[in-house]
Amino acid sequence: MNQLSFIKKAEKRSYGQIALKGGSYSLAITGIVLAILVVVNLFASVLPTTMTQYDISSTKLYSITSNTKVVVNALEKDVTIYWVVQADKEDDVIENLLAKYESLSGHIKVVKKNPDVYPTFADQYTSEEAPNNSLIVECGDRSRFISYNDIYLTEENMSTYSYDVSFDGEGAVTSAIDYVVSEELPQLYILEGHGEAELSSVFSGQIEKENIETTTFSLLNEDAVPDEADCVLIYGSSSDISTEEKEMLSEYVTGGGKLMVLAGPLEEGTLENLYSLLEDYNVEAADGIVVESDREHYAFQAPYILLPEIGDSAITRPLIEENYYAIMPIAQGLKVQDTSGAVTELLTTSDTAFSKAAGYDISTYEKEDGDVDGPFALAVSIDCENDGQIVWFTSANLLDDMYNSYSSGANLDLGMNTLSSLMGEREAVAIRSKSLSYNYLTISESTASFLKMLMIGGFPLAFLGAGIYTIVSRRRRQNEPV
Repeated sequence: MNQLSFIKKAEKRSYGQIALKGGSYSLAITGIVLAILVVVNLFASVLPTTMTQYDISSTKLYSITSNTKVVVNALEKDVTIYWVVQADKEDDVIENLLAKYESLSGHIKVVKKNPDVYPTFADQYTSEEAPNNSLIVECGDRSRFISYNDIYLTEENMSTYSYDVSFDGEGAVTSAIDYVVSEELPQLYILEGHGEAELSSVFSGQIEKENIETTTFSLLNEDAVPDEADCVLIYGSSSDISTEEKEMLSEYVTGGGKLMVLAGPLEEGTLENLYSLLEDYNVEAADGIVVESDREHYAFQAPYILLPEIGDSAITRPLIEENYYAIMPIAQGLKVQDTSGAVTELLTTSDTAFSKAAGYDISTYEKEDGDVDGPFALAVSIDCENDGQIVWFTSANLLDDMYNSYSSGANLDLGMNTLSSLMGEREAVAIRSKSLSYNYLTISESTASFLKMLMIGGFPLAFLGAGIYTIVSRRRRQNEPV
């Protein structure tokens, strides 16, 4: 008995030692795992947001484009982004965006400025009211104020009679960074003195966003186009230029200058001298207003609001790739006789188009005697001597806000692509706003009633029937003799 008791005590001590060792081992492993988790969490907390967050939104709302990365990675100066925001009222999308900028470059620093604490801070940079979540981008003596209303854009959709909301945070911030660090900006000279139209709001806003400086000038008091001009814009002239002005413009483009023209038919008179610039390159303008007889090539049941064919070029290719249509209202037709290859037709009509010689006095859209048969070019790009270039649109209304809205922004893209081609591509110019509008599924009333019946009655009855069948089947199997 004593020997047996001794053995049992020895076994208990052995089991106790094993349990103690096992417990110590488990405790040690638990401690090591916890330590590893703490280290991993600390390491993850210092990683940039680009490595810890993944954007699954359809419009890539939380992503940074390659254009921004090119601009930011090339920074050699320190840039400060002041975020004017009240405590606990930060916009999550803007916060995510600014974190990405800060993680992309050591030259970018984001500083919050609470307007409750610093009520006059924004007044140093702008005379505008600074809504919550506005931004100020600063580098040295240069700065740009970005209102919250310029980050979230609201635009009327003429086709749906509603408003589309888009997020332009990246475009606005990258443009501001490009502006404050640039010592020289592209110079766009806008001709005046011939009743030119005022630039549309969307066009002028996009020009400003893309850091193109504009200067109005007149050739009536100049001996030549100023040397500072990277490009000359003629926008919706309502009267003709003089022969002397025509010669100066011709010398400008043959000397390597860039010219962009938007000029359509006039209600009274013609633009003979202006259009004679094209005759030097075997391009002639037809009298009147172009109308389409092919229903696929005009919009809104108006044969003079044209949906032209888009030719392949560096200017038009982005529209082709995105399946966009440009809208050309009240346009003049061009006949291209060039055989040298210097002229590229960017926009063209169908073969059944014709030009109404009556112009604004159109009384019928049927072809009459005196009307000129198509097809026509509605926009051309001309390569001139010494790398000069002319891009010509035969509608003065191409970039109007209304027609741009009708085209879902394609007209503005076409205009800005043209300026980018003429003045040199800049990475900051290609960033477009990201839509926040939702696409709703619209169904008929009968379909809605059917779905209600199916959801409320059909599916519950089906599940009830399946349950009854399962219960009955089990009871039958239990009652069957073995």
